[in-house]
Amino acid sequence: MNNYIVVTTKEWHIRSYKESISKLVGNWTLITEKELFNSDEVRRRNPKYIFFTHWSWMVDKEITDNYDCVCFHPTDLPYGRGGSPLQNLITLGHKETKISAFRMNDEVDGGDIYLKQDLLLSGSAHEIFKRMADIYVEMIDFIITSNPEPAPQSGEVTAFVRRTPEQSRIDENMSVQELYDHIRMLDAPTYPKAFLNHESCRIEFSDTSIENGKLSAKVSITDLK
Repeated sequence: MNNYIVVTTKEWHIRSYKESISKLVGNWTLITEKELFNSDEVRRRNPKYIFFTHWSWMVDKEITDNYDCVCFHPTDLPYGRGGSPLQNLITLGHKETKISAFRMNDEVDGGDIYLKQDLLLSGSAHEIFKRMADIYVEMIDFIITSNPEPAPQSGEVTAFVRRTPEQSRIDENMSVQELYDHIRMLDAPTYPKAFLNHESCRIEFSDTSIENGKLSAKVSITDLK
């Protein structure tokens, strides 16, 4: 029976691992801390695949050269390589995208593609991330049962730049629709919420909805002093 490793730091991927991925055929290991993911641990597990459902650190070349490291990226690669893909897609007006499962190499999001699957971009960032996690389960199941041969990316490369926390600030010139998208695309645990500063206070927005041009949102106010 084959061994597999899932590497992630996000609670929605940990949930999907415990509820679904760990029940797939094979021997499964979950790694959620940077200090526990290293060449010695990988050699000890000797996995057929290592699945990176969310990971923010560089992976040792010794690992990527000797094991099939499968990374997931929510754009139709090579479009949208780089950081903050979900937020960049929504900012650009995309309503849907594709999740690309690719073989990790030394080029950021540049590896050969195993498969792609559609993803809707409606709802809050947290809702989208949970939707993505469920799709990852299907993609992982397909990869371990079908062992597809990855194919080189084709098309024009378009790169995204990772957003900074300051870019969560609300622009006073935003339309109601733009404001709605700005709030929802940042509304997930560990992400910097959409905000405004007013004198000595920071006002953060979440749980937004829009109907007939009217926006509603949850507001949290923090003293900056």
